[in-house]
Amino acid sequence: MENKQFYKGDLSMEFSDLQIFLTVVRAGGINRAAEVLHRAQSSVTSRIQVLEDKVGVQLFLREGRRLQLSPAGKILVGYAERIVELSREAASAVQADQPTGVLRLGAMESTAAVRLPGPLGRFHDRYPDVALELYSGDPRDLVNKVLHSELDAALIADPVSDRRLETMAIYDEELVIVAEAKHGTIASPKDLPSKSILAFHPGCPHRKRLEDWFARGHVIPERIVEVGSYHLILGCVAVGMGVALVPHSVLETYTDRDRLSVHKLRAKFGRVKTRLVWRKEAPQAKIAALSAVLLECYQEHMESLA
Repeated sequence: MENKQFYKGDLSMEFSDLQIFLTVVRAGGINRAAEVLHRAQSSVTSRIQVLEDKVGVQLFLREGRRLQLSPAGKILVGYAERIVELSREAASAVQADQPTGVLRLGAMESTAAVRLPGPLGRFHDRYPDVALELYSGDPRDLVNKVLHSELDAALIADPVSDRRLETMAIYDEELVIVAEAKHGTIASPKDLPSKSILAFHPGCPHRKRLEDWFARGHVIPERIVEVGSYHLILGCVAVGMGVALVPHSVLETYTDRDRLSVHKLRAKFGRVKTRLVWRKEAPQAKIAALSAVLLECYQEHMESLA
């Protein structure tokens, strides 16, 4: 190739140009590469020149009728091979029937603490090639992260209507009012001498449900104490700081259960489904494997309680 002046402009490189570059290197020249690629020689030469213009350096040196890689060309070969191989791996990962790669799962705090340790352990044993990452947070933030592909899926209690998402009901949760052990029967908010409630941040769906329960009884909470974990909420309830609405499953992990009284609610406030949500175009192998394990473990848990 003739010597020429190069400029460094847009350094982005076309994937197809890297493939042509590697073909020229492996074939040992433009003519043979053109035969392998079923292209005209002028087309191959043009693509190499475009690539050289992009990177701003000469990639080949002409020695007689042969082309030799320049020092810069030898460096680019390694990167180009890695890029092509990563492309193959990516295609394989999204098309494979078996889940691979990283599975980033979001969940509400109660779900992450109570429902997930067993299923995620089983998932890891069954699919050791998948790296699990678990995040907890506000359901609204979790859904937003799923929509922006920051999470592969999330478990949330809120109904989801976004058409970009698929959903599957996983858990049927019972929600109960908890108060200190000596508290009398609670059938409505009017049965509460103290109108203080303990709850998570405003984005928590269980807090919203408890506030709706108060509103339905035409009672306004005197104070809302925001707490960062269910075990801390239960501890505060046990010493009489107020009442809380919690999934009944959370009580299974609380060692001081005898310090609490538990009060059931009508189905409108006392039942909620936890759903797995994911983007419709997300790799289906990982989602299918995860949902199968979650449902399997939940079914076994329910059968053990029967």
